[in-house]
Amino acid sequence: MDLQIRRGEIFGLLGPNGAGKSTTIRMLCTLLEPTSGTATVNGFDVVKQANEARRSLGTVLAGERSIYWKLTGRENLEYFAALYHIPAAAAKKRVDELIERMEIKDRANELVEKYSTGMRQRIAIAKALLARPPILLLDEPTLGLDPQAARNLRELIAQLKAEGHTILLTTHYMEEADQLSDRIGIIDAGKVIALDTPNNLKRRIDQKEVIRLEVSGWHESIAEKLKSIAGIENLLARQQGEDDLWEVNMQANDSRAALPRIVEHISGNGTRLANMNILKPSLEDVFIHLTGKALRD
Repeated sequence: MDLQIRRGEIFGLLGPNGAGKSTTIRMLCTLLEPTSGTATVNGFDVVKQANEARRSLGTVLAGERSIYWKLTGRENLEYFAALYHIPAAAAKKRVDELIERMEIKDRANELVEKYSTGMRQRIAIAKALLARPPILLLDEPTLGLDPQAARNLRELIAQLKAEGHTILLTTHYMEEADQLSDRIGIIDAGKVIALDTPNNLKRRIDQKEVIRLEVSGWHESIAEKLKSIAGIENLLARQQGEDDLWEVNMQANDSRAALPRIVEHISGNGTRLANMNILKPSLEDVFIHLTGKALRD
């Protein structure tokens, strides 16, 4: 893997599960030593100059309990400020600033165990910002958040970039990567298979159209018949909730020619077609085109 992240950009790192995203993050934040090659953070080698590299970083790892639930939000930040050796007066000022910034002032003195997932994530980001690091590693920062909390956090990430932070972002949400990232690297099996701006990545398959169906009574035998239609590729079917409603996406070289065959195969197999749309390719379509998998696979 060969990656260079530019100062002041948000770089989105995408890949299916097991592609190496979290391993990359853990190596960069010095939790995992590379078995070969070199990695530098802010010019510091993560093995030979690990302490200097860590001082350049603020890290929020997916699924990690990086804050203490039996302490209040304020106590957490005060504790970690002490670990960072921030002088007491400066620490108090910084903690107050971050509590205000994260919009948790009214609940800063409550135990973290009483916080929502979104509030805990804000405290984790506040902790990462305590020492004013120039670089932030955010590993799936909006995972598990409700839509409003996720939107608020995306706005915060955009603000941090505007203030000059360099941000490495991993996410399972394509719209989030498209919205936030200046550039995106797509990795699979530990290798970079594409690297460009979101718009340039989408232009790679701009000549293709995306056919999106909503159907009930879906089964795999229909998928095989649809895949046999000339010009159809990268078919992906996903069940919507607990109902027997499926969203089926596929890419087509010529949707007009393919549609009659698609309708024929669906209507002849006891499946009901509820809706059909022809769309421009999205970042997710690019991802499936390159990896043959959905981001969550």
